[in-house]
Amino acid sequence: MSNGRFAISVHILTLLASEPEQYCSSEYLSGSININPVLVRKELVNLRNHGLVISKEGKTGGSTLAKSAGLIAMSDIYDAVREKQFLGKSINEPNPACTIGRQINQHLDDLYRESERALMQSLDKMTLAEFLQKFS
Repeated sequence: MSNGRFAISVHILTLLASEPEQYCSSEYLSGSININPVLVRKELVNLRNHGLVISKEGKTGGSTLAKSAGLIAMSDIYDAVREKQFLGKSINEPNPACTIGRQINQHLDDLYRESERALMQSLDKMTLAEFLQKFS
């Protein structure tokens, strides 16, 4: 995943975890991340759809964690922003007459699954609360 959504979502959720039971505006969040509030709102919709945040509208509105930071694994965040292809796909079709070409995609798929499984196991070992402690 090279599009930055994981980093943005971790940033958002870490900010929300640092302000428990407070509703933070997208403007506040975007100010810390230094990106457009519209991009923050798009990620908040996604995080809300995955049960990680709740939001309320209005003058005193904003977003907060849907559950304790200790109950959110970093792998939950990755799951929320996961792309279809972990490391990407080739943009061309390999030559089926080539011994490498006709097998490359299957072997890459196996490699990607194994790599993503290792990543998920690593991310599953840390909660958002533990990540937040790094900022103390």
